[in-house]
Amino acid sequence: MRSPLLIALFLLFTSALFAQEATISGKITDEAGSAIPFATVYVRNTTKGTSANSDGGYTLNLKPGQYDVQYRALGYRQESRRVDLKINQTINITLKTEEYQLKEVSIRAGAEDPAYAIIRKAIKKRKTYLHEVNAYTCEVYIKGLQKLLAAPKKFLGFDVQKMARENGLDSNRRGIVYLSESQSKYSFMQPDKVHEEIISSKFSGSNRAFTFNRASDLQVNFYDNLQNWEGLSNRPLISPIADNALSYYRYKYAGTTVENGETINKIRVMPRNDYAPCFSGYIYILEDSWRIQGLDLFITKKANINFVDTLKVSEQFFPVSGNAWMPASLKFEFTGGLFGFKLGGYFIALYKDYDIDPKLDEKQFTEVLRITRGVNKKDSTYWEQQRPIPLTAEEKTDYQKKAVLAAKRESKPYLDSLDKVNNKVSIGKLLLGGYRHRNRYDHEYYNLNSVLSSVTYNTVEGLALGYGGSFTKQIDSVNNRYLNIYGKVRYGFSNKLFNASGGITMPVGSATLNLAGGSDVIDMNNREPISSFMNTAYTLLNRQNFEKLYQKQYAAATLSKRIYGGWQASVGAEWANRRYLSNTTDYSFFHPKGHVFTSNNPFSPGADVPLFADNQSFKINVRTTYDFSNRYETYPNGKRYIPSKYPIIGVSFTKAVKNVFGSDADYNLLSADISKTDIPMGFYGKTSFYVGAGKFFNTKNIYYTDYRHFSGNQILFYEGGISKFLLLDYYRFSTGDKYLEGHLEHNFSGLVTNMIPLIRKLKLQEIINVNYLATPMLKNYTEVGMGFQTNIGLRVMYGTSFNNSPGGVNHAIRIGASF
Repeated sequence: MRSPLLIALFLLFTSALFAQEATISGKITDEAGSAIPFATVYVRNTTKGTSANSDGGYTLNLKPGQYDVQYRALGYRQESRRVDLKINQTINITLKTEEYQLKEVSIRAGAEDPAYAIIRKAIKKRKTYLHEVNAYTCEVYIKGLQKLLAAPKKFLGFDVQKMARENGLDSNRRGIVYLSESQSKYSFMQPDKVHEEIISSKFSGSNRAFTFNRASDLQVNFYDNLQNWEGLSNRPLISPIADNALSYYRYKYAGTTVENGETINKIRVMPRNDYAPCFSGYIYILEDSWRIQGLDLFITKKANINFVDTLKVSEQFFPVSGNAWMPASLKFEFTGGLFGFKLGGYFIALYKDYDIDPKLDEKQFTEVLRITRGVNKKDSTYWEQQRPIPLTAEEKTDYQKKAVLAAKRESKPYLDSLDKVNNKVSIGKLLLGGYRHRNRYDHEYYNLNSVLSSVTYNTVEGLALGYGGSFTKQIDSVNNRYLNIYGKVRYGFSNKLFNASGGITMPVGSATLNLAGGSDVIDMNNREPISSFMNTAYTLLNRQNFEKLYQKQYAAATLSKRIYGGWQASVGAEWANRRYLSNTTDYSFFHPKGHVFTSNNPFSPGADVPLFADNQSFKINVRTTYDFSNRYETYPNGKRYIPSKYPIIGVSFTKAVKNVFGSDADYNLLSADISKTDIPMGFYGKTSFYVGAGKFFNTKNIYYTDYRHFSGNQILFYEGGISKFLLLDYYRFSTGDKYLEGHLEHNFSGLVTNMIPLIRKLKLQEIINVNYLATPMLKNYTEVGMGFQTNIGLRVMYGTSFNNSPGGVNHAIRIGASF
């Protein structure tokens, strides 16, 4: 009996032994002994592989067996090793610089470089390879690292040295500020459906945070004509094999080489205009098939990219199945600096285990991203086994050092001590920035507004103090939902009116309920087209009182909910007592010639005749919107729905009910709107629009505050936005009948300004907009505006109007912000 038992145990042991993985590791260097960063290592005829780290070190885990292992780096000759893998092996590799042979071609004076013929063939095949694979799945490993290379000790009063010390940087404020790794399962289906599930996530310095790495964010396809890298560049970047690439690039043939039986053409690409949104570098094209085998490109700040000085992108492809080639690795490297800060880093993605004939259901792409709880809880043993790119010594130290800092930061004693320091009350906080009392451990926050922002001045109240605060507490950590209680008091020192209002917002099931009430002094135009701050400035400094106010005592309730996907709805009810107010002061610092305060009635500027009688209203409002999308991302704390590429359609209905709680108002309003921002127009920028229309009916009793109001503008400074006018009067063209409103804005994203020397350094975006309004009182009012906007949203516009009313502004310059 013993022999069979021993044999069985022996077989079990040996089968377990051979089922385990063995490791090939080593270092990849050039002929001078210098490390070749991020060289790729792949097993021939498979999609299994890895990449070297920034020090040239690599690790490849495989089951015991025989393998042909290939070592590749752009610009170097490929090396192969036949490996009989039984136990761990160390294989160091030296890659020699690739020698590209020039073809024997006769080039006569003025003849075209041979590269152009190759590029034309690649352009002709572009669409074929863009749609070659209808769907695929793969696994993706992403590693991101950012380092602070230099920084001042202090910046605008902020102690950078202290921040650096608290975040594990060295005494010279240098070191890793972001280090993260992730593993994902990625699925794609033509034309643009994606699904990504994060399997594991590691973030240096936090045991709770999730990686910012996304495979979907690194989907770079140079078979597309344009690369839309939002944020990095205002303009789409042009691919070297775009349909119109020959108009933007020059090419130079750099020779051919043979690798795995394939002839590879090396082509140098150069922008015809250094300031065009084009790449420089090399692209590698396979002979006969004319597909991309690899690319090593860069773009600099000359092309007006944002945030970084230089961005390098390197990508390598390999055959997956049949004739299909897919990305093997993709790497971004960047450097940049501003105000004494210098930053550098990279993101690298490795792709493996492709399936280009998967059984996929279109319904699964409704969920674009999934990150579940526990993906950031994998231990160091897991990562040592799964990490394809070995850590450098610096990265190991960063993980170890910041793990200690993370454990400390997330402990209750540390959070309490941090709150104790930050919760100290100071005169500066109360006056300027407001005061916030935090209890991070229990997720409770108290906020008090700044005193200075609470002080305003207007001709109705005189000096007015509207001081408020709020309390916020997380009550659902699973779905990241909060309870918010807020309130404020307001007192006018001239009219001696005291008002107090407040409310509470809380989750009710999957909906959100808001209850509010009290009394307040508010703008007659519920769109609030002019801020209290700007009205204060114009009133005191320029003796112009634009804001028209009334007192409202009210009680309101609103319930809002996402019905399904992009379909949202809300229902609300409000009772209100509305009281007209008159001016009580005419004080101003200065008295410019010809400037006279107007009454609080915009239709009777010379006499303070009440615009409306004191009245009460009870209104029910229902609104629903739909954006034609049900796509969403799933996070451990709930879902985030993704906006559609289609417009948002909204429909609203308001009914004022007479004799309910003493209501005087009696009317119905039905309105609809459609809008969309930042519609991409390729190389020519992006367009936004808003169209709204509505009609009052069964109108038996209506007051000015019930009218449909518009976002006009009568001052130099204004707040931008797609539904804003440049020159329209704030109050005189509100309507209680019917209206049609339209706004169209196009941002050329620097199409013209980037051609002008010196001006291009400002990174200005050209803006053109058209605004339209038609009411029974104002027929076909039209504005045309043109100007420039900076990257941070500041803009200067010149506007002119047509079909304006007598006394209206026909043209003016406006300075605003659009965020």
